[in-house]
Order: sequence, then structure tokens, then C-alpha cells
Amino acid sequence: MDLFYSDISKNQEISWNNLLDDLNNTSEYNPYCYQQDFYSVFKHIILSLLLEKEIILLDSDFSEDEIQQLTGSSNINKHKVPIVESEKLLIKNKTELTTRIKNVGSVWSMTLFTSGTTGTPKKVSHLFQSITRFVKTSETNKANVWGFAYNPTHMAGIQVFFQALLNGNSLIRLFGISKEEVFNSIEKYTITNISATPTFYRLLSPAQGHFTSINRITSGGEKFDEKTAGQLKKLFPNAKFTNVYASTEAGTLFAARGNNFSIKPEMKPFVKIQDNELLIHKSLMGKSDFSDAEWYRTGDIVKIVSENPLQFQFISRKNEMINVGGYKVNPGEVEETIRKIEGIQDVRVFAKSNSVLGNIICCEVVKTSDEIDEVSIRSFLQSKLQEFKIPRIIKFTNQITTTRTGKIKRS
Repeated sequence: MDLFYSDISKNQEISWNNLLDDLNNTSEYNPYCYQQDFYSVFKHIILSLLLEKEIILLDSDFSEDEIQQLTGSSNINKHKVPIVESEKLLIKNKTELTTRIKNVGSVWSMTLFTSGTTGTPKKVSHLFQSITRFVKTSETNKANVWGFAYNPTHMAGIQVFFQALLNGNSLIRLFGISKEEVFNSIEKYTITNISATPTFYRLLSPAQGHFTSINRITSGGEKFDEKTAGQLKKLFPNAKFTNVYASTEAGTLFAARGNNFSIKPEMKPFVKIQDNELLIHKSLMGKSDFSDAEWYRTGDIVKIVSENPLQFQFISRKNEMINVGGYKVNPGEVEETIRKIEGIQDVRVFAKSNSVLGNIICCEVVKTSDEIDEVSIRSFLQSKLQEFKIPRIIKFTNQITTTRTGKIKRS
């Protein structure tokens, strides 16, 4: 397939030859990438690689104040520089393009920003070697067609982008489009691989029929609950399922078939669990200005499943735990319990301040059955959760509120 990128919602198809023409004819370069169009982001990244120049990815929905705060400039366009004659690319074909990218030197770097869900986004920079640490290239992978279901300026999206780019694969946009458009794209382009958050996958249910072209489903960013896994196995019967652990600060680190993440022996010296929190050695981290300690505290609460080999399960983000009258509530546990109710597609659990208890539990529910109401949800939860974990306020909605990265938004 000569297709590099497609967005069915815009009737946009970009071939590899289109991409080469755009790259070869580009006359200037800006280290700051602040684009809404996915293709423009991808092209900008590739251009930076070929020129071996730094690139700084900014979310397309960053406000002017955020741009000013993160870059120190209110006009990032003033950083444009002309591409001189000696830097002209003149790339002849896709093979030459991918070969040159694989040989990128240590001068190139990419700067990303954390999602900013707990304050001002923080800057993290990666070299080519660290950001492509777990990219797998092979003749077999060259036949893949990737469904792109992430924000293109965040780590998860970047990981998928490089996996596809270095294997010469097509990228098909699935992020931020309707369920019908997702299914139409899978069918039209015979997509083989999708990597997304569990929140994205839950948007695909309920669905009629199944798609046999998908042979690999990857999930990350949130806990992958059993109900979602079961629905996806019906929707994509030929797919193998992989759960990954990754972060903006370190990139992709661990993988699992279910929810038990196994630490390979060679990785064990770089990982430790302290007070149920996952810590990562600084040698695995990108360059940042917010941590110079030997061990980086990820803020992820985990449960050790076995010591040898070391295995753990992700429980919650430390800053997402809700204090209700002195009791700690894991919103993920409440969500997973509510999702077990037949007729509920998804749920978001969050805190609301309360003068007596400190916080109360609230939730948004997307239902697919008119039989679901507040009484039936409370009745189900009475035998499943302790009283202080049961939401005081239940609101029905058509869509779950998500973050810039496509995960459930807690605040």
C-alpha cells in the first residue's frame, strides 16, 4: 500500500509520494510544532529527523497563556529558519526515507509535555535511541496497517508513530472520530493493529459484527478491565492482546498479556517498588527539569503479584485516590465494578468537595439500556462495595469527559 496517512472524517489521503514531495519542497523549519492536523504533526517530526534538528511538540489545544509559559514566547513563528541549499532533502523513495531516519545521530531530540492533568504540563526530552527503545522492525511488520488512536503530540501516539514509520506502514486516524467512522476505517483500509486507551476501546461498544483483519490490540494508559477485554475479543476475534506500561518521562517500559506486568531480569535493577509506589531508575528517563534524583517516583500505585519473577498489577495513580472521611477510595475500582452492570458502556468516577467528609464520590454514566437508572445502579453496588465507595451523585451523560491523551478525566 502506498498510503502514508488517512483521515476518513476529512476525506484526506496522503501517499508516501505526497509526503516525499512535501518534505523535499519544504523551505523553512520551526523547532516548535503547534498543529491541529495530524499529518502536519507527522510531517514536522519526520522533517526534524532528516534535518537532525530539535523538535518541540505542543498540544494543539494549549492556550496562549500555556504557550507563553512553556516556551517563554508568545509568537513561536518567529523561530522559523530557512532550510539552506546544503540541507535540501531530495529523498527519492520510501526506502531511502526510512533508512535515513534509522541512522539519525545523537544531535536530534524531541521534547514532549506531560498531560498537565495535575497542574502545569512539564517538559521531557528524549533522544532517538530512547524514544525508539522498544520499536520492532522486521519484514513481517512491513505488512501492518496501524489504526492511530492517540493524540499525536503525546508519548503513546509518538510510540505508535515510530513503530509504523520505521516499518514503512500506513497510519489511519481513529482518534477523535465517531464509532461509525472508526469501523468504516478499519474495513476500508484493512487495519491490522490498534493501540489505544481502554476508554477508547469502550467507545466501540456495543457493536454488531466483527473485524477479522485486526491481529494485534494494544492497550495502555489505564487499567484494562475484564469486561472491555471480553467485548474486544468478540469484536476482533483474530487479535492478540497486549497491555503496555508507558509514560512521557520514560517511554514504553513493560508489557503484559493481562494485567500482570512482568519485569524482565535485565530490567529488574532499574525498577523498584517502595510503599506500593513504582519507582524507575533515572537511566531510563528522558531529560527533564523536574527530577534529578536517582529514582523517579512515577506516582503509580501497584500491587506486587510475585517477587521472583517480579510481577505487579497497576492499581491507581497516587494523585487520583479520593479521601472520603479518612477512607481512601480508588476511583478505578468503583468504575470497574459499575461497568459490570449489563447496559452500561462506560463510567467516570471523580471527587466533589464536601464540608463534612472532605470529598464525596460522584460518577458520570453512559448507558446503552433504558432499564438502567440510579436505583438499579445503587442496588447492584450495595453488595459489591463498601458504603463510602458508592457514589453519592450519579449523573447520566452521552459522553465521558476525557483528558488530552484520551484517558478518563478525574477533575
